[in-house]
Amino acid sequence: MKIKSIMVYGCCFLSGMMAISCKNNAPVQTSKNEYKVMTISLGDKDYSNNYPATIKGRQDIEIRPQISGLITEVCVQEGQSVKKGQPLFIIDQVACKAALETAIANVEMAQASVETARLNAQSKQELFGQQVISEYDLKTANNSLRSAEASLAQAKAQEKNARNNFSFTVVKSPSDGVVGILPYRIGALVNSSISTPLTTVSDNSEMYVYFSMTEKQALSYIRENGSMKNTLASMPEVKLQLGDGNLYSENGHVETISGVIDRSTGTVSVRAVFPNTERILLSGGVGKIIFPETIKSCIVIPQSATFELQNKVFVYKVLEGKAQSAEITILPVNDGKTFVVESGLNTGDIIVAEGAALLRNGTPITIKN
Repeated sequence: MKIKSIMVYGCCFLSGMMAISCKNNAPVQTSKNEYKVMTISLGDKDYSNNYPATIKGRQDIEIRPQISGLITEVCVQEGQSVKKGQPLFIIDQVACKAALETAIANVEMAQASVETARLNAQSKQELFGQQVISEYDLKTANNSLRSAEASLAQAKAQEKNARNNFSFTVVKSPSDGVVGILPYRIGALVNSSISTPLTTVSDNSEMYVYFSMTEKQALSYIRENGSMKNTLASMPEVKLQLGDGNLYSENGHVETISGVIDRSTGTVSVRAVFPNTERILLSGGVGKIIFPETIKSCIVIPQSATFELQNKVFVYKVLEGKAQSAEITILPVNDGKTFVVESGLNTGDIIVAEGAALLRNGTPITIKN
């Protein structure tokens, strides 16, 4: 009897558990899902394009000697700011100084010869007037004077050349700027044909930043503004992201657009100018130009309103209270939050603005307030 009672209680327990399980698995009636929607309208979209860029000084001048000789003095240090005409190097002056002194002496000798020849010609002229000498003697005296004057002119040219050579012994900065590396030291033998320059002087008061844009972009700007001059005048200020990822503190402006297209890349070189008051920008550096642009009268939608299928982009339109997928084409402008729609939507269309990836065609849509 005890065993029979246990079996009865067991059957009752199992029946109860099965009833509870069936109750939990029964379908639950839910309300319609609510979704945020938006009505398509036209507006302007501000965005920015990034272009890899290289930084160069306004002038990077290679300094080379114009004469041969030993460096006797290095007048500057690497990284030093210099002014135009400031001495950078001094090359052995002994030979050039001796050549200059010889040339000066030759000029004085030639000057004396001219004076003597002039006195002789004047004397011959008086004697010819008194019919003491022949015309031949007079012409000979005049020819001697001209020969002496020619010798003087030649001596002066040699003196000028010697002075130039002597001045070349002091290598001066051709412009204001900053001195680069100094590969040559005192005692080094240099000449005008050395492969490595004595140094480089970079004018870093303003920096040229070079970047490239596609031919299509350049033509679009020029066509929109009517001419190259108007295009440059209408260019917005640009920003520069440095190699360490930080933004440069001062804005620049586009100064020139090359008139030649690089056949290998199909791009046009563009040059922007940035002030370099604090000498933060260094010639030879790299960075990115951040170029602001605006698309006018376009359709802008949030990325959360889209989903991708087989590399195509779709949205869900709300038609008669239900979701209906529609393929769209977007422009390659991506700020991480929105898309600019090129085709597939019209003003007045209503689309689901959030959660599109979770919907299916025909899903009833209740608009979220």
